Amino acid sequence: MCTARTTDMSNLNWRKSSHSGNGHECVEVSDDLIKSDGLVPVRDSKNPTGPKVVFTETAWSTFVHSGYAREFTV
Repeated sequence: MCTARTTDMSNLNWRKSSHSGNGHECVEVSDDLIKSDGLVPVRDSKNPTGPKVVFTETAWSTFVHSGYAREFTV
């Protein structure tokens, strides 16, 4: 069972994805909650005050490695 909780993300340190380059389609990731909560928040760099997607550390790792393996199809 999954329960919702609110985590303050206003003071997190964000870094741009190393695969984003200098384009306008970038995501930013925060590593601040991995050790304490096992969570990886992700946001759109063009809208830093907008919504965030929060992955568990395991789900984020699976997502990233799927991208490396080019397992996504459109």
